Amino acid sequence: MRVSLSVTVQQPVERDLITAFEENIAMVHHARDHGWDALSAGQHYLNEGNRMLQQVPMLARLQAEAGEMDLCLGVMLLNLHNPVYVAETIASLDVISRGRLFFGVGLGYREVEFAAFGVPKGQRLRRFLDVLEVVKRLWTEDEVSFTSDYCTLEKVHLTIRPVQQPHPPIWLAANNDAAVRRAARIADAWFVNGHSTLPTLRRQLGLYRAELAACGKPLPAILPAAKEIFCARDRKTAIALAAPYLGAKYANYAQWGQDQVMPSGETFQQPFESLLEERFVLGSPEECYEQLRPYWEEFEVNQLNLRTRWVGMPLSTALASMRLISTELLPELRKVGRKPAWAAQRPARSA
Repeated sequence: MRVSLSVTVQQPVERDLITAFEENIAMVHHARDHGWDALSAGQHYLNEGNRMLQQVPMLARLQAEAGEMDLCLGVMLLNLHNPVYVAETIASLDVISRGRLFFGVGLGYREVEFAAFGVPKGQRLRRFLDVLEVVKRLWTEDEVSFTSDYCTLEKVHLTIRPVQQPHPPIWLAANNDAAVRRAARIADAWFVNGHSTLPTLRRQLGLYRAELAACGKPLPAILPAAKEIFCARDRKTAIALAAPYLGAKYANYAQWGQDQVMPSGETFQQPFESLLEERFVLGSPEECYEQLRPYWEEFEVNQLNLRTRWVGMPLSTALASMRLISTELLPELRKVGRKPAWAAQRPARSA
């Protein structure tokens, strides 16, 4: 089992962002020094109620602190961007990471972002699919032509290519059933979301496997899943420490409409005590291990993208959770799950 740190990108509007970023560096140093495999960051624009640094420059800077850790965009909102920008930016980040990048992509759901970037209703999925296809063509073809209402390319040749060939692994984040099936068809892996309950994920993994089989594709070498987690000495303490921040995070998601693009019944508008059941991983290291067990025993997930800090949580509180994960949970996770087929073949970084 591989373990990734999801870096806290969102901060209270009154927070000094230089200090906040230095705290992110402290969390990356802990992860690096305790054998975590990767770090990731998400993306939103025009945040309401908080603010955040953008993922690509932040990950590029954090890579200098990350040692041998991989990088993951978790995720880039693809249809908000020009395909040339995406192709050259992601190729650059793959070079900076020395070929250790995972390219997480998503469709998005916030109206304010679609409006700001001029993505009208009825065209959001089409633009997402177009951008993804054009980006892959730019990385692999000598001449690319493409014409749309937002981009015109006439026999262009991209001179910067990713280190990984033909391109970094593409992970598609998906919440609803149609998107899960789409991930099986067009991506290298479904980036299993951290929002849904276990019964929903159990059903959707069935849909994902069936669609893979219909396409003649095997289960991906890495099947990643995002999880919200907080470790303490017991479940009561973990809930008490995490609830003010994790609960506020999901109240914010509800305000943004995140749960409106999820399967029926997956509402975030409920008391925290019921919201956390079979959704979040909170407790002692032993309890967290048991809550995570379905991910490898049933779902065959072999990379966990763990977020253990949320908007407003003090660094000391988050690091206390990380220490327990690193010293007590991580050694046990190393013993379980599928080993990625390419694990021994990742390029080594030079000193």
